Amino acid sequence: MPISRVITWEVSESEGFETAWVESGDGTLSARGRAVGTVPEPYWISYELDTAEGFVTRRLQVTVEYAGGTRLLDLRRDGAGRWTANGARLPDVDGALDCDLGLCPLTNTMPVLRHQLHLTPGEREFLMAWVSVPDLTVAASRQTYTALGRGRVRFVSGDFRRDIAFNEDGFVVDYPGLATRFGSD
Repeated sequence: MPISRVITWEVSESEGFETAWVESGDGTLSARGRAVGTVPEPYWISYELDTAEGFVTRRLQVTVEYAGGTRLLDLRRDGAGRWTANGARLPDVDGALDCDLGLCPLTNTMPVLRHQLHLTPGEREFLMAWVSVPDLTVAASRQTYTALGRGRVRFVSGDFRRDIAFNEDGFVVDYPGLATRFGSD
């Protein structure tokens, strides 16, 4: 039976906020979210995320509104592991299981839940379809997640490293330098 929740974070890196309406259960997650940021420039984001079994990204749709206009991204992963952005193939991210929407703590949830890294020991390396905000460009990103103990996971991508706190359900509570969750479910 799916569990519904609403999660809000203060996103310090963008000097903004994000709220996600999430449904999860039976190895899948779907969410719609809104974010507002002022860094690097004022913007609004709306997104919808759907995963297949095993919390594997199926689709991420993002709309960004900013002073220069509106940008749209329709990022899709097919059943064979091939990715497209607005219909154009993205061979550099083929084989990736997850998207990673920049400045969005929600997208750290999928690999953590898939491997239960917030609850059990382990280290996993991932290839991600990383989406830059607010320009919505997509690039390949190698990331490592290492369980540090119950509810704590180290995230490393290149020279970037953070120890992230997750709740029992696998959602970010504190991502130092990026986001802090308000309240609880």
